[in-house]
Amino acid sequence: MLVVCAAVGLSGCMSSKDDKMDVMALAAETDPADVLYNQGLANLNSGRLKEASRKFDAIDRQHPYTEWARKALVMKAFTSYRSGDYEEAVTASRRYLSLYPASDDAAYAQYIIGLSYFRQIPDVTRDQKSAARAVAAMQEVVDRYPDSEYVEDAKAKIRYANDQLAGKEMQIGRYYLERREYLAAINRFKRVVDVYPRTRQVEEALARLTEAYYAMGLTQEAQASASVLGQNFPDSQWYADSYKLLQSKGLEPREGGAGSWFADATRKLVGA
Repeated sequence: MLVVCAAVGLSGCMSSKDDKMDVMALAAETDPADVLYNQGLANLNSGRLKEASRKFDAIDRQHPYTEWARKALVMKAFTSYRSGDYEEAVTASRRYLSLYPASDDAAYAQYIIGLSYFRQIPDVTRDQKSAARAVAAMQEVVDRYPDSEYVEDAKAKIRYANDQLAGKEMQIGRYYLERREYLAAINRFKRVVDVYPRTRQVEEALARLTEAYYAMGLTQEAQASASVLGQNFPDSQWYADSYKLLQSKGLEPREGGAGSWFADATRKLVGA
């Protein structure tokens, strides 16, 4: 009986202690909005990201639709991004944009969406869905907020993500080429030139087109592909290899006819 009573007494003490802790936590989260916000910033600066997130959430709950709630929401998005919780960062940023589309921090919220997708881009052998989403989100920064301080970095990340997308197309195209599925390979290499003309994958794409057409016996198309490559990348090793391939049959690069895909590719790549 003594043991039972002691256990009951201990349980009561623990329950009382837990209740007291809950009350203290609740009291800490019902401070004035400016106090909570400054506490959140202090926690963020010291690396206590979970605590910072709690403070920003408390402002949203206790002081909704205030200026402090607006500021806390974008900081919640940033804190989630810093924590690696990219899904929550995107959710908070989108909510911010829906509530405050014309605010000064709207560009930043859109930028956080782009960063969240950008940080999830895997190596080129895997699915590049995050790369495509990063491009779309960062393009929104460029198009909707052209004067913001985030534009230049957004453009740099678009270039990187596009290179990843082009690299994935090249990987698939090489797979088909190795298996002599030439038409499927050609479609992939053409897509690189058409959709991602400013990436570093274009040189190889044109060389692989030359190779694929040559293997199919379509010498005019092979010559035209090599011509586009030579006009845009005359010092490229890929061009040297393509030229050597044509020379093995006494051929040389030759421009495609007006209105052909090769003529369009040449115009698209000039200056790229």
